[in-house]
Amino acid sequence: MANKKAKGNRVQVILECTEMKNSGLPGTSRYVTVKNRKNTAERLELMKYNPILKKMTLHKEIK
Repeated sequence: MANKKAKGNRVQVILECTEMKNSGLPGTSRYVTVKNRKNTAERLELMKYNPILKKMTLHKEIK
C-alpha cells in the first residue's frame, strides 16, 4: 500500500454559526462540508439552519 503525500484540492471544513457565538447562549451549531480549495481559496460563508435558534443564520468557516 502506497501512502499519498500530496494533498488534494478538496478539503473538509467546519462551518460555525456566527449568531450563536455572539449571543452568549450555550451550545453551538456546526456543519461539516467539503470545498475545493483551488476554486474557493477564501473562507466559506453559507446560510444554514440553526436548530437551536430555529432559523437560518450565517455560518462561517473556522480553523
